[in-house]
Amino acid sequence: MNDITTKPKACPAEMTIRRAGTAIGRAPEGISSAPFWAEMLLESESEGENTAMRATVDPSVITHWHTHPRGQFLYVLSGVGIAQRDGGPVEELRAGDCVWFAPDERHWHGASADSAFSYVSIQAVHDGKSVHWLEPVIRQGERS
Repeated sequence: MNDITTKPKACPAEMTIRRAGTAIGRAPEGISSAPFWAEMLLESESEGENTAMRATVDPSVITHWHTHPRGQFLYVLSGVGIAQRDGGPVEELRAGDCVWFAPDERHWHGASADSAFSYVSIQAVHDGKSVHWLEPVIRQGERS
């Protein structure tokens, strides 16, 4: 958490253009079964503001279980993805699909075994965070 003298990162105060490809990097370690590329489109730590990113995930790479305090919107750009909410079936995702995960709904998402997967995600900030990362996903037939 930020100390009292440090202002949290906020969305721009006026129209801002971020050119494609200027904020691409590897997603942090410990949030997925293997590294993937992420491009931060909108970053904030301020209450109620949105964060947004574009991710490109290699075949078979999936995130760990996680939640978003104010929910998450996913828009599939390309490829074939998969997603699951805790207790639900694994769902296939294709270009043009939109997915909403409710606030604090435990879930994961990633690429199918034979296709890369690209998506845009939007999630709002609550108490300085837009995501809470949990443990790796153990799927049937896998070992921990």
